[in-house]
Amino acid sequence: MKGFTKRVSQMISKLPTEQVVQLVDSLSAENESLYSILESLNTGLIICDENWKLMQVNKAAERYIPLKIRGSDYRYGENADFVWKIIDDDDVAEFLRTCSERQKCNISEEFTVSTASGSSKIINVSIQLLVQKKEYAGIIIKIDDITEKRNQEVLLRRMESLASLTNLAASVAHEIKNPLGSISIHIQLIQKALLKARKTDGLLPDMGFMDKHISVVNEEIERLNQIIVDFLFAVRPVSASLEPVDVNERIKAFISFAQPELDKKNIRLEVHLAEKAPKILLDPKLFKQALINLVQNAIAAMTEGGDLLISTKMAGERFVIAIADTGCGMDSETVSRVFEPYFTTKAKGTGLGLTMVYKIIKEFSGDIDVKSFPGEGTVFTISLPVPQKEKLLLE
Repeated sequence: MKGFTKRVSQMISKLPTEQVVQLVDSLSAENESLYSILESLNTGLIICDENWKLMQVNKAAERYIPLKIRGSDYRYGENADFVWKIIDDDDVAEFLRTCSERQKCNISEEFTVSTASGSSKIINVSIQLLVQKKEYAGIIIKIDDITEKRNQEVLLRRMESLASLTNLAASVAHEIKNPLGSISIHIQLIQKALLKARKTDGLLPDMGFMDKHISVVNEEIERLNQIIVDFLFAVRPVSASLEPVDVNERIKAFISFAQPELDKKNIRLEVHLAEKAPKILLDPKLFKQALINLVQNAIAAMTEGGDLLISTKMAGERFVIAIADTGCGMDSETVSRVFEPYFTTKAKGTGLGLTMVYKIIKEFSGDIDVKSFPGEGTVFTISLPVPQKEKLLLE
């Protein structure tokens, strides 16, 4: 079609009127066909000129993204609006305006927007160059509704959790069996002593005898209670109340909390925090719980004392927290199972501490990784996404 149009444009002055009319009709039909394809796409498209002024909006874009104007109210050409001025969502509008100012292309970002019905949807907005005749001619803004995709990911995670529930329940049954057995033995010993007393002089065993066995029973009951509490945490979804948090400040507060125990265990603490830290969407209480578990794990690995390093930094579009110790380390098999429920190398460990950490970090849409070698220590690395507004402030 492009070659045909070029050839016709070169000889149009020589064509009779009838052929010119046929040519115009043919071009009009072709244009209408291309327009119909554009309108039928499930992907939202907003086309702008090189100055980011509106040129075209398709129906999918109107469905996916809140717009201040529609249809016949659009202005094109010299009187057109800058694209961000027609977007009725502050975060998306600011993203587009910033991309324009900084001439950013081939970039994408996810947003949660409200629909006309009051519900919410998740969209992915990506920026691409519009090229004509091998030259920059404008901007293509592509909008995809990824709500269902994200919902399916959540559903998949829930199904995976349910699939692991059987193994988890079996592990809990094993954990409960031991304290129940101990309780049974000590109660039997008390019963035998009471039975013997009834058959002889009727005197109860001395208090020392009774206290010894009752104390063990109470300890085992407390142990059972802790197993149940940990199990409920392991199977229940984490309920996080996310809010913008200065991670560096939270780490500083945690260090003040943990320093006395570190000093007692002869562990030297070194801290390196990023100079310019963004605010991250976290639940402060859950974040502190994750730090406690990771540091307790490090302390347990350094029985003779050692060094603990806590650091933060920006890495691309993510904020990274590292907790490194100089403890006994772990082999590759242990590392591969370290986040599994009830897997522990400690004599008195529940095997749920790092499982809790994993669940908390995932609730923050983050990732956690561990690297360790026997005799060389361990490094836990937490990677958290930076909200769009915070990214803009850092640039």
